[in-house]
Amino acid sequence: MPVQVSIVGRHMDVPESFKEYAETKLAKLPRVFDRVMMIEVILEGQASQKSVEILVSAAGHSDFVAREEGDDVFACFDLCHDKIDHQLRRYKEKIRNRKHPERPGAGGS
Repeated sequence: MPVQVSIVGRHMDVPESFKEYAETKLAKLPRVFDRVMMIEVILEGQASQKSVEILVSAAGHSDFVAREEGDDVFACFDLCHDKIDHQLRRYKEKIRNRKHPERPGAGGS
């Protein structure tokens, strides 16, 4: 099932090139964590400062959120994407470890 991706601009227009770039990169997130249901990208633009916020809704968990501010929207998006990717990987590992905890005395020597 494809993930819903929503890209919204507040106080600014979202360039078509940014939409294509974001959708391409965000389409890979379900490979990291298959319970991703919806992804929302919010761009905010003031006179000199731009901000990007990514909200990822996943089944069985509250939203994953990353926010970054800077001059370049693409650079902010890349940093947010990296943060979300890290959060999803960490949560997936946490779930995996919870389902299969290490037994004392197993492993080592």
